[in-house]
This record gives sequence, structure tokens and C-alpha cells, in this order.
Amino acid sequence: MRNILLTGGSRGLGLATASRLADAGFGVIAVARRSSDALEAQIASCAGGAGRLSFCAHDLSDTDGLGGLVAKVTGEFGHLYGIVNNAGIGTSGILATMPNAQIEALIRLNVISVIMLTKHAVRSMMVGGAGRIVNISSIVSVTGYSGLSVYSASKAALGGFTRSLARELGPLGITVNSVAPGFIATEMTGEMTAPQIKKIASRSALKRMAEASDVAGAVAFLLGDAARNITGTTLTVDAGNTA
Repeated sequence: MRNILLTGGSRGLGLATASRLADAGFGVIAVARRSSDALEAQIASCAGGAGRLSFCAHDLSDTDGLGGLVAKVTGEFGHLYGIVNNAGIGTSGILATMPNAQIEALIRLNVISVIMLTKHAVRSMMVGGAGRIVNISSIVSVTGYSGLSVYSASKAALGGFTRSLARELGPLGITVNSVAPGFIATEMTGEMTAPQIKKIASRSALKRMAEASDVAGAVAFLLGDAARNITGTTLTVDAGNTA
């Protein structure tokens, strides 16, 4: 069974993706600070199915402990085939008044922890001679959005990381791609008003918002054999919002 380490897997987009991957036959290890009732229910429902869904607790902002996290996971489940860097915080705020600590926390989780965790995960992928890395970015990394300048910067950083790492790891048989969701119905968009959501949907080509299941499907595709020659690119899932 191909093992996939997926961060931020206890809720929202991460949980939807973890469930989709387990259904597709992957052995998914969902990482988050703590589990959730929804994740535990999904773990139970996956038992005896094509794949496997497990939980491993870790605070990803603890970057010094990421090597230990990978060692723990591989010690229990075997070497990794892939990693989905989904965890992130979308703190909004005007840059001029945003506290320094808040800026640093966002960059630490959205960028530094992704790079550090991938560093350790790649070493495990080398054992199998192939692998997949999928980074969850966002359309705001290219479109911009008022009040999300720091978040946008963190997601734009993942774009450069993806493209360069794809060239670095290509000779090892490891692909590296990003998925850039548009605004979807998760806790990160829960603070938006109904008029804001309606406005976003109205300006998309399909006149609707993408859903978590759409993003999960894109990730599953990039982890599968059909995407073996796709690397260094970003797959946008936004119902045509940026078309």
C-alpha cells in the first residue's frame, strides 16, 4: 500500500482529501495538532476498505520535531510514497496593523514547516525510488485579495518551491506539483458574508464555487499513475474564477 502523509487532515479540505485518498487505496496518515470527531468517524468507516486512514498528532509549527514525526510514521507504516502539504492558516488582516507575532506564525506554518517536512519526507521517498509531492496553494497567490497579503505571500512561496523542487527531484522519479483552490466552503471562508460569497460565485466562469471534493479529486489525480509525467505545475480548482 502506498503511504501518503497528509497535513491538516482533521477537518475541512484536509479531511475531504484524506477520505478520498483512502477510498482510492492509499494508506493515509493524517497529521494535525489534535484529532476530531469527523476524522475519527472517517477512520472507522475506512476500516476494511481499499485503503487505510490513520491519525498522528503533531504541532507542525514545531519545525524541530518534523524529522521525528517522519521517523515515527515510517517506523510504523513503512516508507512514504507521497506527501500532501495541506495544513495552513489563513489569518486575515491589514499588513500595517497586523502583529509581528501573527505574521511570523503564518509564515512558519505555511512556508517553513512545509519546506522542513518535505525535506524529511523526501528522504523516505528515496527508499522506494519514486514519489509524489503535492502542495496546497491558493488562487490568491496570483490574484491577490485585500486583507490577505501575508497569506498570499506564503502561498506564492509554495509556487516557487514547487517548480524548483520538481527539477531537483525529477531525476529521482519524484514529481512535485501544487493545487490552487479558489474560495471553497471551509472554515477559512466561514467568516465571509452571504453577499461576499455570492459575488465570488457570480464572477466565476461556472457561476459557482468549487467544493472540497473537487480539490480532493485533483490531489488524488496528481498522486496517481495517470499523472506520472506531470511535475512542476499548478492545477487550479476554482470553477473558472481566474479564467
